[in-house]
Amino acid sequence: MFKIKLLIVSASAAMLSACVVSPYPQRVVYAQPVPSGQPVPVGQPVPMSQPVPVEDTVVVDVAPPAPYVEVVPAVPFVDAIWIGGYWGWYGGRHQWVPGRWEHPRPGYTWRAHAWVNQGGRWHLHGGGWVRR
Repeated sequence: MFKIKLLIVSASAAMLSACVVSPYPQRVVYAQPVPSGQPVPVGQPVPMSQPVPVEDTVVVDVAPPAPYVEVVPAVPFVDAIWIGGYWGWYGGRHQWVPGRWEHPRPGYTWRAHAWVNQGGRWHLHGGGWVRR
């Protein structure tokens, strides 16, 4: 009788411990140009298999992870400017985009990419060079 109970408990434990993999729920992602000084209007969903250009905004329901602490490599040339990395949105998920060195642009300053929570949705505002 003990062996039967042990067999039933073992079989039950094995069946209850099965790993269930379910697909991540589909989220609608919007990519639109950022209007200067105006809220981003809601547009038509677009496939996000390609990186979003710098001037576009991505709107998702998933908060970005904490930023990586990047090790900044040695300065490769005089007056180089470090452009820090950020969490981008590619292929329906957050993906780290590493930082890089760039040549300065006279009369411009770099505006970093930024995730902003607006009404429970996360908006990625693309970085880029902004006139001073």
